[in-house]
Amino acid sequence: MDYAALAARIRAWGAGLGFQAVGIADADLSAAEGRLAEWLELGWHGEMDYMARHGTLRARPAELSPGTLRVITCRMDYAPSLQEEWPALADGARAYVARYARGRDYHKVLRSRLQKLCDRIEAETGPFGHRVLCDSAPAMEVELAAKAGIGWRGKHTLLLAREAGSWFFLGEIYTSLPLPADAPASEHCGSCRQCIDICPTQAIQGPYRLDARRCISYLTIEHKSAIPEELRPLIGNRVYGCDDCQLVCPWNGFAQPSLEPDFQVRNRLDRATLVELFGWTESEFDARLRGSPIRRIGHERWLRNLAVGLGNAPRSDAVVAALRARSDHPSPLVREHVAWALERHERMAA
Repeated sequence: MDYAALAARIRAWGAGLGFQAVGIADADLSAAEGRLAEWLELGWHGEMDYMARHGTLRARPAELSPGTLRVITCRMDYAPSLQEEWPALADGARAYVARYARGRDYHKVLRSRLQKLCDRIEAETGPFGHRVLCDSAPAMEVELAAKAGIGWRGKHTLLLAREAGSWFFLGEIYTSLPLPADAPASEHCGSCRQCIDICPTQAIQGPYRLDARRCISYLTIEHKSAIPEELRPLIGNRVYGCDDCQLVCPWNGFAQPSLEPDFQVRNRLDRATLVELFGWTESEFDARLRGSPIRRIGHERWLRNLAVGLGNAPRSDAVVAALRARSDHPSPLVREHVAWALERHERMAA
């Protein structure tokens, strides 16, 4: 088989399925394995025990999926709008939800498209060894995407592309096909450190060094217990994820808005108030966020995050009333954060 010609067809099929870029990398991540081990040894993964549990498997695609020779990485842009976000972050009454989480769960969207791409390849080649991944197994997706020429790792540790910034998702196909690998992308951050300087909690300790334990995205999504009290005031109104390091990145000036219907905003998550979202019952939370990535954190942590946002909000009768209405919530986690928020407002009123 002419694998170079097949690779070209795979890129064309990927574009037809809504991917903005498709690249191919070999499966050798030995150069990155040491950096992963160091990050884990520092404990910067926090409560993400699965990161340590999978150990070196994350850096060894052929062990995760035996027979893997190449990794096909696909990029799908997600920002439905590139409107200015700083006013929303500056409005303490509003709830800030990271751009990627305002529409449908990307895992479902990408996995479906990746499987369709595999089906198209199989129609051409016959049965072949493959495995579709989209945060569904331990993989170093940024390293693989950089090797595949999709972009380079920015100093905030996210992938950057010259023509798209960082507002995109990545998905992979581990395959036994000996496709020709693309050349790795070169880096273009230069001396810029805007992402490092903007981080509200100083989670980015230096270029390419992220302490997830301080990262707002980690604290509001992956962290299951109480948010450290000293970090709560720094979170502001960010109730699910944080985009600051991306919003300030000059390369995102080249990003294009996504026309993908699944990523369009749902439930007014680009403009809802903290009080409005805090009022959702558990059944409302489940119903409104069905098919959303937010739903996986559950109603308890959703209220925890919103309580922190309300504690940082400008004092008003509506804010205080909303917090008091949850002060006897069955969850000790929610009650603790509500009590903290009410105490802050009592000090404001004094």
